[in-house]
Amino acid sequence: MKKTLYLMRHGQTLFNVRRKVQGWCDSPLTQTGIQQAKIAGEYFKRKNIVFDHAYSSTSERACDTLEHVCDMPYQRVKGLKEWNFGMFEGESEDLNPPLPYKDFFVTYGGEEEISFRKRVADTLMDIMKKEDHQCVLAVSHGASCRQFMRYWEHTSSVDQKGRLDNCCILKFEFDNNEFKLVEIINHDFSKIQ
Repeated sequence: MKKTLYLMRHGQTLFNVRRKVQGWCDSPLTQTGIQQAKIAGEYFKRKNIVFDHAYSSTSERACDTLEHVCDMPYQRVKGLKEWNFGMFEGESEDLNPPLPYKDFFVTYGGEEEISFRKRVADTLMDIMKKEDHQCVLAVSHGASCRQFMRYWEHTSSVDQKGRLDNCCILKFEFDNNEFKLVEIINHDFSKIQ
């Protein structure tokens, strides 16, 4: 029986606005980020999507986003955390190397790309294998979402080459221990003041 995972990026943060590297370090949601999360929550209500379980990265920006999206108990999971950028944490994004980063950050105490990708993939696999998990929301981070997409790109025809914006939702089907990306939901935030 097919299950559904909605994997979502957190709302806009102070560090997003200030263009600071934000992996394992954290910063609060902005008022715009809060509004983005509420708009994402309205999407789920309009579509009559009801979650039986919800999960969040342990980072405050992800937890706060989830709390604005829906009002239900959730579990914080370290495996959903963002890429660890080592000594680049909190620094200007202007210092980032060109994409793809690969293992650039390892020299600076950060995480290897492949081990980071596997961490996120293994975490979501463990979550979705649970028997009573039919429709799950997981709130994570931009690179985490992108790496999960890459891990399962061989099963999916849906893709988005550009950046995954704040509160972007990736809808995956889960069947026979495989994920398939079936839809990318980008919201219209133009009315946010």
